[in-house]
Amino acid sequence: MKMTPANLAMGIFLFSQITVGMLGNSSILFYYVVLIFTGKHLMPKDLILEHLTFANCLSLITKGIPQTMAHFGFKDFLDDIRCKFILYIYQTMRGMSLYVMCLLSSFQAITISPNNSRWHKFKHRTTKYIGPSCSPIWLVHMLLNILTPARVLGPIYKKNMTNLGSNGYCSWFVSGNVAVALYMFLLCFSDGLCLGLMACSSVFMVSLLYQHKRQVKHIRSAHHFLKVSPEDRATQTILILVCTFTISYSVSSIRLVFRTSSNGPMLWGVSVFLYLEICFPIVCPFVLISNVKSISSLFSPCCGKR
Repeated sequence: MKMTPANLAMGIFLFSQITVGMLGNSSILFYYVVLIFTGKHLMPKDLILEHLTFANCLSLITKGIPQTMAHFGFKDFLDDIRCKFILYIYQTMRGMSLYVMCLLSSFQAITISPNNSRWHKFKHRTTKYIGPSCSPIWLVHMLLNILTPARVLGPIYKKNMTNLGSNGYCSWFVSGNVAVALYMFLLCFSDGLCLGLMACSSVFMVSLLYQHKRQVKHIRSAHHFLKVSPEDRATQTILILVCTFTISYSVSSIRLVFRTSSNGPMLWGVSVFLYLEICFPIVCPFVLISNVKSISSLFSPCCGKR
């Protein structure tokens, strides 16, 4: 990638956004590390957010930093082994983020379900098993993406081969055989299940909170000091996280399909669409800090009392 004024501006923009995202995610990770070392008991949702934040950090490092260096005009700064490792880690974190977001939305939907709901009997089980279920999924996604290193090469190999695509700092094989199609179908099928479950649980939560808000409307009418109700705040948090993740993941999936099936230049992929692909790990920590009480309390001494 040549060093042009447009690439320089995009590189500076990406670097600033990645820095902000890393600061936000590192703050949340530091908060959980302090809780663990002080012997505090983490709630199930805290365990989920801990895994999500760690996956966000690795996504920013493996996707944002190499792409930023490519915009700054660095050539061949990654060899074959580093390209395989970085893209493998990014693909694993991409799938892990999807699973954790699906787990988070499903856990919240079961948690806020009314006592007369059929989901009520799962409340105790989810509280007990939701945290330990995150750790084995890391191994599952590492196995699902085990073929990624075999399809990735360093940028130097592009000079000698014609069936390779490039993103500016690494190359990959472009193939349309049946094995690759079946492998992509397996990944898309598992991702589709998680996206569908996340969408259903999110719609369920929003509708449930809206119904609850209507039921208690006459109670809150006498309390004018409540500018934003808890239902509104919870609904906004759910919508922001789910919508941001859906946009980010959809853009990433589109770029992945084009990257796998085409070796032509992807000029549109290094513009604003790249930022949309990594916007979720950048926005996510600040949404959590501003809406999750246990995390926002960490920053209350700096920001003053609410």
